Amino acid sequence: MIPILGAIAFYLACAWQTRAFLHSPEPPQTPLSEGISILVPICGIDEGAWENWTSLCKQDYPHYEVLFGVVDPQDPAVPLLEKLADTFPHQVRLFIGLEPRGINHKDSTLSYLLEAMRHEVIVFVDSDICVSPDYLQTVTAPLRDREVGMVTCAFVGRDPQFVTSALASLGRCCDFIPSALVAQALDGGLRFAVGATMAIRKSTLEKAGGLHLSRIGSDYNLGKRTAHTGDRVKLSRYLLESDTGKESLKQLWNRELRWARTIRFNRGPIYYTMIFCYGAVFCLPLLILSGFAPWAIALTLFTFALRYAQAAIAIFELNCPNLRRWLVLLPLRDLLSFAVWTIGCFGNTIYWRGRKLRIVEDGIIEPY
Repeated sequence: MIPILGAIAFYLACAWQTRAFLHSPEPPQTPLSEGISILVPICGIDEGAWENWTSLCKQDYPHYEVLFGVVDPQDPAVPLLEKLADTFPHQVRLFIGLEPRGINHKDSTLSYLLEAMRHEVIVFVDSDICVSPDYLQTVTAPLRDREVGMVTCAFVGRDPQFVTSALASLGRCCDFIPSALVAQALDGGLRFAVGATMAIRKSTLEKAGGLHLSRIGSDYNLGKRTAHTGDRVKLSRYLLESDTGKESLKQLWNRELRWARTIRFNRGPIYYTMIFCYGAVFCLPLLILSGFAPWAIALTLFTFALRYAQAAIAIFELNCPNLRRWLVLLPLRDLLSFAVWTIGCFGNTIYWRGRKLRIVEDGIIEPY
């Protein structure tokens, strides 16, 4: 009963914060005029890789470079990246065969790119996002405010074509983004970052302690460390496009379990308060234990109606109308989220880009 009542409050808070975030007035922002370095670590070829990477090279911004880094010279992405470098010779620089400096290969690759970049402003970008031509000027403009130390962006697949990609997108649109906004309100500011995009100055990165090459969720942790310096971490209204395509249910599970354990090891006991995010899941045992009492049926109907209303508000406000046809999967999405959270409460192993790793104290990772 208590988790359901807590979830009702959570659903209401999610709906309120989603609307407030997107409708609160923002002063007009002037784009930066200084050079920008986009740093992209590559491992394998994601769905829509060519479209994603070329979108980074077609920015309406006068002075920028895009640095791609690859660990394995035999990586299947290398031929495509070489074609990209030939197509955009003035934007792209390619670095291949970057020997890992730590267990976190992503941040190890980024450490090489940091050494090679030419500009003070950095934009860390995941390889599986697609952006519009105004992306770079939009996400970096808030850095004009010296109180803003970092700008980060959420992401969603607006038009998934497969069940697993729809489940992933529903989780991001209806759960992750609204809950991040609730956490931002409760914490008095954002205390983490999303690795899909992190815009930061080199000086701010150094003040926050730089990259950690053997940590899980280093992007999440970098946002926390940036906030601890007194600088503000700003969640941009720019919503990135990322479609997981034809990934399997196992791939979806492994990724979300990795995220769950990342949050647990970075946020500590707060992770367990997420039990109040799954009210719809607790309705079934409530019905059974109450013998389908009328009050339990009424509470269940109200909880489901509220959950669907909250999800519909998120879809509308985040401009993802094509997700409406997948709302029938919302109970399955909730069951999956609850299962991921439950398993995430225990254990310390993760799968990441084909490697099985162990998390030890304070989020440090080591080979399993």
